[in-house]
Amino acid sequence: MRLHRRFSPSLVLVLAGCLLMLPGAHECSTHVEPDPVAAEIARGAPPVAAVAATPVLTPVATLPGVPELSADPRAAVQVGEPTTPTMRPPSPAARLEAERNVIDVFKAAAPATVFVTQKRMVRDWSMRALEVPSGTGTGFLWDTAGHVVTNYHVVDSGRVKGRYSVTLQSQKTYDAELIGGDPNKDVAVLKLLNCDEALTPLPVLPAQEKLEVGQTAIAIGNPFGLDHTLTTGVISALGREVQGYGGVTIRDMIQTDASINPGNSGGPLLDSGGYLIGMNTMIFSKTGSSAGIGFAVPVSAIRRVVPQVIQTGRVEMPGIGIEPLPDHYAARAGIAGVVVTRVFPGSPAQLAGIRGLQQDRRGELLLGDIIVGIDDFAVADYDDLYNALDRFKVGDEVSVKMIREGKPVALKLRLVDFQ
Repeated sequence: MRLHRRFSPSLVLVLAGCLLMLPGAHECSTHVEPDPVAAEIARGAPPVAAVAATPVLTPVATLPGVPELSADPRAAVQVGEPTTPTMRPPSPAARLEAERNVIDVFKAAAPATVFVTQKRMVRDWSMRALEVPSGTGTGFLWDTAGHVVTNYHVVDSGRVKGRYSVTLQSQKTYDAELIGGDPNKDVAVLKLLNCDEALTPLPVLPAQEKLEVGQTAIAIGNPFGLDHTLTTGVISALGREVQGYGGVTIRDMIQTDASINPGNSGGPLLDSGGYLIGMNTMIFSKTGSSAGIGFAVPVSAIRRVVPQVIQTGRVEMPGIGIEPLPDHYAARAGIAGVVVTRVFPGSPAQLAGIRGLQQDRRGELLLGDIIVGIDDFAVADYDDLYNALDRFKVGDEVSVKMIREGKPVALKLRLVDFQ
């Protein structure tokens, strides 16, 4: 008579697995506790019952913020309850420092960002005079006296004198008059009329502070007069030269990847401290959308132009007192440089002996002096001449380099305010 019971192959596999799960299962043991699953299989239950057996869970070290698991998973989940843990919404205090900074800058700058409308008088079919909007844009408050800075192309009325209105954050609209500006820098200054509320201007970046590529750029606009818009990015490049509204290149433009949306022209470009670093002017986009490369007039130009316009209604323009030949005529003749066509009486150019175009006895034109440089700046066309002179102030002495009768000539001149 056999003293042991014969087990099926399935039962052998189950017993082997149970032995591996027991503490010290890697060691040999002569004593095995009776297993209820094995007993069921021995009585003829199908082997699948062994697979469905409930495993024993051993808790691991609890992580911070993670609830401890129960040894019995059936106690953790009830029928009809969701198994996904509920997430609590983050507290406002959980915002990133950069987010809080942008929010603070926006709240401080929004009251100084205004909506500018240019209006014109037109006549309808019955010849009645009507005042209609002809252009809109954004501007910002310069001082508490009510001066508003915007782009010149926003307020330029062409041959018809325009009227202007400015809507503040209070949603009050005031009439405004154009004090003046510089189309070559695309900067204009308006003055609020009969404004009876307190104004909060923007702080301007001090002259000793320098901009750097990579620093935060925050563009704010008020394109529809209803609410403000904000886009953020960085300064992508400095010292860009872009063809401006006045027909000449604007130097030292700020390039930014902060989107400049339609209607945001004239709005402020700010740094992370809330200081004015530029004025949003244009975008470059091959698709026609605002998701392109943005350009802003640098604060250095705004800082120089605006006080002059407020004081005198115009901008000082250093000059020497000549009338240049249009570039396309010089290019057609294959001449590199600025051809002097006329010298104004009493100008530094006349006192220094600069020559313009002349006629001989037969009526043929004789070429005068050709300006090819101002100090160390080369001059190939009028754009170069304008930007070379723009680097100096009225009263500075410069060396004007020219070609006269095929030979180089240099004359010293003192610049005057000449327009």
